[in-house]
Amino acid sequence: MADFNRRLPVYLLIDCSGSMRGERIEAVKQGIKSLVSELKSDPQALETAYLSVITFSSNAKQEEKLTELMLFKEPDLKAEGATMFGRALELLINCINTEVRKSTNTQKGDWKPLVFILTDGAPSDIHDFKRCAEILKKMPIANIVACAAGADAKTEYLKMITDNVLMMNSLSAGDMAKFFAWVSTSIKMTSNKADVSPNAFPVPPDSNGFQLV
Repeated sequence: MADFNRRLPVYLLIDCSGSMRGERIEAVKQGIKSLVSELKSDPQALETAYLSVITFSSNAKQEEKLTELMLFKEPDLKAEGATMFGRALELLINCINTEVRKSTNTQKGDWKPLVFILTDGAPSDIHDFKRCAEILKKMPIANIVACAAGADAKTEYLKMITDNVLMMNSLSAGDMAKFFAWVSTSIKMTSNKADVSPNAFPVPPDSNGFQLV
């Protein structure tokens, strides 16, 4: 099987509900900008990593389809509305099923996607969230890390999706920058080890002060 042009798909699921207004959403925007800049400086990540951003507030939207880093444009995020987390998970499942290349008889498919979730609250659409979380956790389609940001974030919901749950005590610009630096490190570690262990998610030994819960 050929393995050229294999991609490492990366999906960012960002909470853009009303509670993320002001400095919080600005810190997220700056974090995504820094993330892209940092990944572009790594030759292996630049070659393999493809990035997509999905937001959720009163609805869920794929702001940027899965795109190579050199062509990726940071979305102009706005914070308003509710927290339709379930719709975001449903959209994520659909995006992975349609965008991630599957292996064929003649060519290997993409590497197993990385998914990073950032939320500061709890789902507004509890029924849809639980339904989609159950589907997602049963499907071995991605390596998922979820970050509960701030005192109001509910880790119990995130644990329905993944065993890799981080707790960030504040939503300061500094802590947000540390989170996206951690994401960058994880992506670079995965892209550089893809040829050795493509489906393993390497959790960095130094999580920059974030607590695994």
